[in-house]
Amino acid sequence: MRQREFVAIYDEHVWRVYGFFAYRVRSRQDAEDLTQLTFERALRAWARYDEQRAGVATWLIAIARNLLIDHLRAGTAGRQQVLTEPDLETLAATPDQHGIGLDPDLERALAELNPRERELIALRFGGDLTGPEIAELTGLTLANVQQILSRALRRMRSSLDGTALQRESVPERSLGA
Repeated sequence: MRQREFVAIYDEHVWRVYGFFAYRVRSRQDAEDLTQLTFERALRAWARYDEQRAGVATWLIAIARNLLIDHLRAGTAGRQQVLTEPDLETLAATPDQHGIGLDPDLERALAELNPRERELIALRFGGDLTGPEIAELTGLTLANVQQILSRALRRMRSSLDGTALQRESVPERSLGA
């Protein structure tokens, strides 16, 4: 019975987990691999899942966040240096270079955010978590989550509006020129 429940959980949440990774990693393959690993870990831990402690979506995204940190650390293992959390966040904030599927203008707008803002945007819109779920997962207050999201969305809107204005101001070349 629990196995069938997990299949339903997978079907319901796979795109949420993938979306979280799509906002945070550099390639579609990494996002797909990390999504798969998230569900593999979740399946192994499914018998211990306690719905009283966290909702399924929050639990899955917590697993995904831990895998993301592991992934970023492994990607820098050959550098012979110890990375701090800000270094890991900066790596994760780098825009997609290999076609994750995000709009290029959105990628640029996300790259302009600081690591905390980008993480909360990824949790909210990639992971489709609510403000209270994000607060629970990150240890921030709900008011702080809402403030950071609001500020980040304003910055992104400004960036996207600026990109649109730049496109409009570039003169079109005539075919005969």
